[in-house]
Amino acid sequence: MIYPKDHNPPHVHIISPDGEAKFALKDFECIFVRGFGRSDIRRLREYLRERKDLLEEAWNDYQA
Repeated sequence: MIYPKDHNPPHVHIISPDGEAKFALKDFECIFVRGFGRSDIRRLREYLRERKDLLEEAWNDYQA
């Protein structure tokens, strides 16, 4: 999830019934996590990396 007019640095929120995490779009560092394990974080990071261009474009569109 990317929220409109959200604060910098550019980031994405992952929210599920099991947990919540926030990843920076620059390097996909996990900057907040609750409820996800290390293997979950690795899988989420890889999923986001594969969609980097789309996520950066969405961030820019929502912040305009």
